[in-house]
Amino acid sequence: MAKNANLYIRVDQDIKTRAEQLFASFGITVTDAVNMFLHKAIMVGGLPFDVLIPKLNEETLAAIKEVQEMKKDPSMGKSYTDVDEMMKESLALHENKKLKQTKNSKRAPIKQKREATKNN
Repeated sequence: MAKNANLYIRVDQDIKTRAEQLFASFGITVTDAVNMFLHKAIMVGGLPFDVLIPKLNEETLAAIKEVQEMKKDPSMGKSYTDVDEMMKESLALHENKKLKQTKNSKRAPIKQKREATKNN
């Protein structure tokens, strides 16, 4: 069959480059791949793959809901415009939490001894 029709599509440059590299590894061009896609779509009478809305687990759904609520009410949490600032603060909070846990674990035996002495 003679190829005499043109198809013009617009795609992101990065996607085009990555697709070219992928298809080149198979020994075909993007044009070859698009032709294969179109032939397969005609053969199956639709898209040759499932188009589905992703099913998210409860934890992810809860996180999405939390972010949406935070966008509506910024007082619910702090926002950042600088990733480095956010990471510094996050790491500092993590270190403080670890220090508190260490102090509490060291105090626990002392507290237990005091309580044991009071009970005797």
